[in-house]
Amino acid sequence: MFRDKQIVIKLEIIIMKCDPICKPYASKKIKTIFRSRANFKWNLPDKIAKPSSFLSALTYYIVIPVIYLFSIMPFWLLYLFSDLLYFLLYYIVGYRKKVIEQNLRNSFPRKTDKEINTIARDFYKHFCDFFIETIKMLTLSKKEVVKRCKMTPETFALYSAFVKQQKSVIIAMGHFGNWEWACNSFNAQAEQQLFVIYHPLSNKHFDALMYKIRTRNGSKLIAMKDTYRGMIANKNGINATAFLSDQTPQPGHAYWTTFLDQDTPVFKGQALIAKKMKLPIVFSTMRKIKRGYYEMLSEVLIENPEDIDDDQLSEMYIRRLEQDVKRQPEIWLWSHKRWKHKRA
Repeated sequence: MFRDKQIVIKLEIIIMKCDPICKPYASKKIKTIFRSRANFKWNLPDKIAKPSSFLSALTYYIVIPVIYLFSIMPFWLLYLFSDLLYFLLYYIVGYRKKVIEQNLRNSFPRKTDKEINTIARDFYKHFCDFFIETIKMLTLSKKEVVKRCKMTPETFALYSAFVKQQKSVIIAMGHFGNWEWACNSFNAQAEQQLFVIYHPLSNKHFDALMYKIRTRNGSKLIAMKDTYRGMIANKNGINATAFLSDQTPQPGHAYWTTFLDQDTPVFKGQALIAKKMKLPIVFSTMRKIKRGYYEMLSEVLIENPEDIDDDQLSEMYIRRLEQDVKRQPEIWLWSHKRWKHKRA
């Protein structure tokens, strides 16, 4: 049994040494492993000794060369792959088809079946494009990402005005358009340091990969559980902290409202922190101009959030997001189980 564990560990060490993404974490882990033989047997972390950990790593290292291969391909070839992926997901696999169609029918009860099906198909096409565009971020130059995801002049002027006032801001966003490109191109255009609140992935290897993608152009990440602590630690800088608050919170700790004709819980975090830190809230959205090209638009939602109730702040955000979803519904994330909770 002990020998089997040694084999698994040695293989994982070899993999870690070869990995350019997880290399910073490897040296500490290797030192822990190569203690005295007595300590090695009894103090070995469970997550290293378990075969499932090795299989998770092995899967990653089998997939990562393919990911990099796709990333260096030209866009025209990537979009051919996206078309194939769309055909497989929509017509063959039916990826979350019931969830997507149910979400659309509940959100647009006055639309015909034909209209619903059209939005669903357009969503699948956008979703596949989003997937390959995210992979492309691994090797996409700063110049190219700005070209393909550019701020409007009004948006640039808005953020510049806050810099002149020496004010940090909270950016309220949704899973709309290509939010990964938006966060990547922000630091290449605005003067603020962008922090993005994110939820780490359970697979440490893919989490490290996404971390690399999301921080390539200078953006920084704060894990969701460390949101307030991280913002306090950086309060002396001129920052913009992005919240994607259209996910599903625990119903008992949420603000409940009606969104797209349905009872919907909304995260209160961005409203509570904005009030506590007295930070203006800027609503940021996107417009998909054509395949592979987006426009970033921002507007001040409220400059002095401490003056109104936090539930009102949440309501302002969700109403503004609703306008965008109705304007261009196919580029919102319909595959998410957004309405799995019911109001008590």
